[in-house]
Amino acid sequence: MNQLDEVLQYIVKGKLGTAGILGNHDYGKNWSEQDVADKIATRLTDVGVQVLRNSQSDFEGLNIIGFDDYWAVNFAPQKVMNDYDHKKANLLLCHNPDVCDLDVWNGYKGWILAGHTHGGQCKPPFLEAPILPVKNKKYAQGEIDLEDGRTLYINRAVGHLWQVRFNVRPEITLFELDKA
Repeated sequence: MNQLDEVLQYIVKGKLGTAGILGNHDYGKNWSEQDVADKIATRLTDVGVQVLRNSQSDFEGLNIIGFDDYWAVNFAPQKVMNDYDHKKANLLLCHNPDVCDLDVWNGYKGWILAGHTHGGQCKPPFLEAPILPVKNKKYAQGEIDLEDGRTLYINRAVGHLWQVRFNVRPEITLFELDKA
C-alpha cells in the first residue's frame, strides 16, 4: 500500500469530479481478497476519487455507472442496472470487456469504457494479439461497435502483466464530451 500512497500523491483529477472502478488485480491474490480491494477503494476515496462499485453517480448531468470487476468477488451489475435510467446522459465503466457479452445491460445504450487487456501487450504486425485475458478475442483494444446501441472502448493503459510490449503502445485516452 505504500507504493499506492506514493503514486496517489500525483493523481490527476477532473474539473467536475473523478470516478473510478476497481480491476481484478485490485482484489489481491486470485482476485479474492476483499480487504485488499476495500483498502484500495478507501485510499482512492481519500484523494477525491469516487469509486463506483456496482453503483452510479451524477457528475454535473453526466451519470457515470461503474461495475465492480467481473473476476472478483463483488461483481453484481444488476444492483446498479436495475436502476438504469435511459433518459439520463450515461457513461458506463467496466474493467473487463467480457462483461459486454453478459445479459446484464437492461437496455443500456451508449458508451462502455473498459481496460484489462493491455491491447494484448504483444501483437505481430497484421495479425491479432495472440494472448488476451478475455474470452471474446475481438475485445483487444480501441473502439468496437457492439451493434446494439452500445459502443465499447478498450484502453491499452500504461501498465502491463508482463514487462514487455511489442506493437502495442501504452495509452492514456482523453475523451472530450460536448453538452447535448
